[in-house]
Amino acid sequence: MKLLLTSNGLCNKTIVNALAGLLGKPFTKSSIAFIPTAANVVPGDKNWVINDLTNCRKAGFEIVDIVDISALPQDQWQPRLKEADVLLFGGGNTFHLIYWIRKSGLDKILPGLLKNKVYVGISAGSMVTGTKIRLSDSKKLYYPDIKGYQDEEGLGLVDFSTRPHLNSPIFPEVRKKILDKLTKDFPETVYALDDESALKVVNGKIEVVSEGKWLKFN
Repeated sequence: MKLLLTSNGLCNKTIVNALAGLLGKPFTKSSIAFIPTAANVVPGDKNWVINDLTNCRKAGFEIVDIVDISALPQDQWQPRLKEADVLLFGGGNTFHLIYWIRKSGLDKILPGLLKNKVYVGISAGSMVTGTKIRLSDSKKLYYPDIKGYQDEEGLGLVDFSTRPHLNSPIFPEVRKKILDKLTKDFPETVYALDDESALKVVNGKIEVVSEGKWLKFN
């Protein structure tokens, strides 16, 4: 299983090169399916979503599809995900994303899809891959629970937690001092990534790829 867990998507050359290595063929002969579902319940300006899609185009993908698993029945979104070489889960509300991954039935087929595809996460899309969704609610530095979603079980694709947006001015509490306190009782390792950093995971082996700063807890 191959994953690239980012804070800010395909935002720099190092991260783009890491994806190229995981993919194993030119972007110009590859397709990427962007799943925007996590952003649906986040109000306000969506320039960050536009930037994520623009970065996919800049990378040179032959096809950039947008597949919202909350807006389509499974018989429509599943064939499109099967056709893609890369599945990119965008940022937004982590609880909303995991809710729809389960409600749509994607959680059941995703491990099979990832036998020959690359999973890329942006922010919430990275956070859902762990065994638990930690550091995700309003008391733990992220978006608040929306419409009663309270499921904190992750997908279990990896055995650690990811905390995006380290040192970001938009998330002023995502700082080492606070994370030290919040993670001290966690049983799993936590990687905090700034917006220029990512984690490359190949069959459980973890490598940090970064043009910025990152921290590891536990």
